[in-house]
Order: sequence, then structure tokens, then C-alpha cells
Amino acid sequence: MKHTDEHLRYAEVLIHVIGWGMVFGFPVLMMNRSGFGITWGDYLRHGVVVPLTFLVVFYVNYFVLIPRYLFAGRMRQYIIYNVLLVAAVLLGAHVWQELTFRLDQPRHPRHIGPPRWLFVARDAFSMVLTVGLSVAIRLSKRWAQHEEARREAEKSRAEAELKNLRNQLNPHFLLNTLNNIYALIAFDADKAQAAVQELSRLLRHVLYENQQRTVGLDREMDFIRNYIELMRIRLAANVRVETQFDIPDGSRTQIAPLIFISLIENAFKHGISPTEPSFIRILFSEDKGEIRCDITNSYHPKTGEDKSGSGIGLEQVRKRLELSYPGRYTWQQGVSADKKEYRSILTIKTQDKP
Repeated sequence: MKHTDEHLRYAEVLIHVIGWGMVFGFPVLMMNRSGFGITWGDYLRHGVVVPLTFLVVFYVNYFVLIPRYLFAGRMRQYIIYNVLLVAAVLLGAHVWQELTFRLDQPRHPRHIGPPRWLFVARDAFSMVLTVGLSVAIRLSKRWAQHEEARREAEKSRAEAELKNLRNQLNPHFLLNTLNNIYALIAFDADKAQAAVQELSRLLRHVLYENQQRTVGLDREMDFIRNYIELMRIRLAANVRVETQFDIPDGSRTQIAPLIFISLIENAFKHGISPTEPSFIRILFSEDKGEIRCDITNSYHPKTGEDKSGSGIGLEQVRKRLELSYPGRYTWQQGVSADKKEYRSILTIKTQDKP
């Protein structure tokens, strides 16, 4: 951010230098094109005066009057000081020109051309335009600064909300996993011990990887595989779990951490019946910058007496998707017509559109 600000400042200075270079060079160009010979002495005595008055009016407004009075809402003082500024600069410029013309009397015995008040009116009008130009540029710069500050504030808000969602996900994930281990302890202590070991590996991923904005897709898939194996430990014989990971070897794709875990938790929560045959099919694939998570499970909705879970997992997924991949994801979910299957298909484009 600091590097970008320096580049913008250099660009702003360069624009000012080029702009004023053109203003100060314009009298020389016009005099030479009109067939008049002009020396550096003539230019310094006459040609540079008017551009110099514009420069003074512009920067006194740019650095002093506009921020101190106009931006502070003190419009009356701003107008009064500008009238005094323009009058003083205009008077000084024309006094200087009058003196230099008198010094050049031998070469210019008499005034030729329109009356002097026309030149005074022309220069006064030009200075008013210069004031307007200074105001326009300063307002544009201020608007750009406010817009940048607004974007930074919005970005900070979104990152804070995303971090809050991730922090909420940690206890949610841990609670569901501990419930599974608690159920194992009652009938198989060995499996429960193995589950605790699996949980320690999973928690290492949750505690460290989840603090980053993105993680490698291959590491996230390893985490999901370990989680599924942990869930398998407590499954009965009537439950069939099928997995397929079509992720290219050495994939360098980055993905938001734990973005899929609530979908898998939901499948194990609602797709398993203690009495009826059940199944869960989990498919992950990656192709041309697009990740697809396709989960299908038998549909066994919880009864009113079942209070396990709080139902916040899927809502968190939707919020995180909106914050991390706005406009770059599709999520289709629903129950089949025969009310026997539930399917969730989440597709994420991991690359921004060019």
C-alpha cells in the first residue's frame, strides 16, 4: 500500500510539472509561430508574468484556501480571500508589466492594440478559471482519497467478518467432532482412542491453516480425507461412504480454508440412519480454474427431539462464499423428488475474470 501511494504521489507531481511546463511554454510557442522574435530577456520580463500569476493563484488555493476554508465549510471567507488574492496578483502583474514596458520605451514608443482594461479583464477571467480548476482538481483528489478510504474500510470490515466466521467455525467443528468421539467411547474405547489421534491432526490444520486467507488445495483435500476417515470410525455396517478426489497432482490452486467442511458435516449429520441403509458420496474435482464439490447422501432429516448441532454451519458457508468469492460461485442444494436423497453441488471459480 505504501509503495502504491509513493507511485501515485510521483505521478501527481509529474502531471503538475508537465501541465505547468505547457502553460509556461505556450507564450514562447505562440510568439515564434506569429513571426515575432523573442529573447529570453523579453520572455522573463513579459511572457512569464501571466503564467506565474496563474501558478500563484492555483497553488495558494490548492494548498491553503481550499483545505482551510472551502473544505471546512467556510465559503464566505473562501470567496473573500480569493477576491483579495486575485486582485493583489492582478495588480502586481500589471504594475510589473507597466514598469517593464516603460523600460522598453525606446523600442516601444507607444501602446499599440486594444485598451489595457481588456487585458486586465482577460487576465482576471483567466484567474477565476484557474481558481475553478484548482477547486476541481483538489475535489477530485479528495474524492479519490475518500473513496480509497471507504474501500479500505469495507475491505477491513469484510476481512474482520470473515475472520469472525472462521473463528465461529472452529468451536462448531470441534463440537461436532467431540460428539462423535463421545458416542464412540460408549461402545468401542479403542476406536475412540484412534479418533482422538485423528482429531489432534485435524485440529493442527484448523488452528494453523484456518488463520490464513487461503491454503493450498492439496492440503485442504488431505484435511478432508482425514476428517472423513475420522467419521468412518463410528459408522455402522449399514452405512456406505464413497469418495473420489479428481485433483491434479501438484495443484497450486489456493482455496479458502474449511470452506467445504460444513457441507461434509451436514452429509454425515443428515445422511446416516441408525436403522436404515444409508450412503454418502463425496466427489471433489478441479478443472480449468474451477473446483467442484458434489455431495449426495441418503436423506434422513432430524426429528424434533434431536437437538444436536445448531444449524449455523451452512449459513456460515454462504456468508463466507459471499465474502471470499462474490460472483464466482454457484451452489445448488435440495432434496430429490422422492425425498430419499439430498444433493449439494458447490462450484467455485478460483481465478478472477480477466
